[in-house]
Amino acid sequence: MRAFPLEAGGALVHLHNISGGVLGGDQLELNVNIGPGAYAQLTSTSATRLYRSNPETLPANQLTRIQVAENGLLEYVPDPLIPFAGARYQQDTHIQLAQGAGLIYWETIAPGRAARGELFAYDLLQIKCEIVADGKPVALEQIKLEPRRQKLSSLARLGPYNYFCSFYICKVGLDQTSWLRLENELNIAAQQLTQPDEIRWGVSALTAHGLVIRALSKQNTTLAAGLLTFWRMATQALYGRNAIPPVRSISA
Repeated sequence: MRAFPLEAGGALVHLHNISGGVLGGDQLELNVNIGPGAYAQLTSTSATRLYRSNPETLPANQLTRIQVAENGLLEYVPDPLIPFAGARYQQDTHIQLAQGAGLIYWETIAPGRAARGELFAYDLLQIKCEIVADGKPVALEQIKLEPRRQKLSSLARLGPYNYFCSFYICKVGLDQTSWLRLENELNIAAQQLTQPDEIRWGVSALTAHGLVIRALSKQNTTLAAGLLTFWRMATQALYGRNAIPPVRSISA
């Protein structure tokens, strides 16, 4: 589909999968390049469904490479990943940010087809994410979940929660004092949004150039609402304008 203009001058682009989801053995690749001073928002048209894999085939694999040039901005805000029973999926994301580049990026993981009572019935979910800012790594995340081998309801993993997410906010070149100030502001909001019986939020500054927000939740609706709150606060603080969310990214 064509790109759609955003009020702030950027372009909104939707990712489509004509098969309706990720099939067992799929080997998918996505390359995103944001030019100098450019602004793009990338989202999905709905939740990404990870279908059952044949145990004899390779796990489905998604490799994503993202480059944001000087003073560019990428808002990558996909809908949740939903791993079906028997799914085997690996995701590897590499993000490179040049001087002055900005990033808004989250990943939300569902437990499965919750409406059917299909919780944590997948075989493998492995997610890796690396963010390099101005030539230096600032974030490295690695998650490997095998519910059939290790129960995710353990307090060392998800405990009583079903959904989880990571939300990275970066702008290369902003001094660490500013990030610590923003971390404090967002942590106040995190405390207000946290309801121990429903959802927990936490905010931490990275070593440089950004911060990460994490959450555990029993419902996707409360998780999506919180992500939008943090996105709005961060966009106002970093760019002095309102966030412009694509409707589908907060309603799946």
